[in-house]
Amino acid sequence: MKAAFICDGVRTPIGRYGGALANVRADDLAAIPIRALVERNRRMDWDALDDVYLGCANQAGEDNRNVARMALLLAGLSAAVPGSTVNRLCGSGMDAIAIVARAIAAGEIEIALAGGVESMSRAPFVMPKSTHAFSRDSAVYDTTIGWRFVNPVLKAQYGIDSMPETAENVAAEFQVSRKDQDAFALRSHERAIAASASGRLAEEIVAVPVAHKNERALVERDEHPRADTTLEALARLPAPFRSGGSVTAGNASGVNDGAAAIIIASEKAVERYGLTPRARIIASAAAGVEPRIMGVGPVAATRRLLARTHRAIGDFDRIELNEAFASQALASLRELGVPDDAEHVNPYGGAIALGHPLGMSGARLVLTASVDLAAGRASRALCTMCIGVGQGIAMTLEAC
Repeated sequence: MKAAFICDGVRTPIGRYGGALANVRADDLAAIPIRALVERNRRMDWDALDDVYLGCANQAGEDNRNVARMALLLAGLSAAVPGSTVNRLCGSGMDAIAIVARAIAAGEIEIALAGGVESMSRAPFVMPKSTHAFSRDSAVYDTTIGWRFVNPVLKAQYGIDSMPETAENVAAEFQVSRKDQDAFALRSHERAIAASASGRLAEEIVAVPVAHKNERALVERDEHPRADTTLEALARLPAPFRSGGSVTAGNASGVNDGAAAIIIASEKAVERYGLTPRARIIASAAAGVEPRIMGVGPVAATRRLLARTHRAIGDFDRIELNEAFASQALASLRELGVPDDAEHVNPYGGAIALGHPLGMSGARLVLTASVDLAAGRASRALCTMCIGVGQGIAMTLEAC
């Protein structure tokens, strides 16, 4: 099996819902990190790129019709370069990376781009067609996040809990208190603010030009972290998803916009194009769990991956865990035997502070870990996340 190396990667800042990136189409947003990689890897023969895989969870609006293909064309790559859009909901960006790594390992390709994009601000409303002639029934669904066009059989078998409701299910089943959730959320913001101030997050970000009041401006920093977050402020927030519940807007991830792209290459391609490996992709795994407790998906996926690679959770000095909700992040860490406040878990904050553009988030986790592996700040990383409708995905990386 051939080795697959992460050689470069970049992401846009993450924008708030309706915020600084809300006027940027999803296909244009995805093109930005691709174009940045082309510009700073000039020794590459970009016409020889084998493929482009981008994760995207929505695909109901401007991200329809294979957004990966549209983005690579908008970025200026040759029409000869193919592209494919991957949908494993929240895990789409990580799944795109896994697909490329497996193709390289199998010897089918030598070099490709992988990543993800989501513009949740621009997710459209959709209407179903009439089911019979002269129907006067109508319905409208918001495609930003969650269920629509529900299959009644699936609903009867598994329910259609919303994402916050699944977080409440996890909090109850795994006994994760509101106090612990708020403390976790505060740490996420504090770490993200510190990482932004130190310049660490800038190491992986490319600025996005936007129109602002008839002028051009650059969005250069993640927009979602809040410097004014306190435990007192978090404690005052309502828990609107369940009577007596504990999940709030403050201890949940955001609804966001962003894109990321990563160069993944074989050893042969590394030598041919003069690339510098940042990290080696070791393995990946996905697993299913009950949809009503989808938040513990990282536990099943990580355990499967650890068994496959003969590793233990203590072998990793970096864990990037997507914080869909504080309740599920804490439940997952506890089930895996990792302390709530472990310094090697999300040291620069997670999705509660940074935001969660669905199709992009998995690629962001891998990008963040690879930057630190290349800089010698870590030697072995685990990236993992939960996925709506009851799945988890995990990936391991090692320093080169």
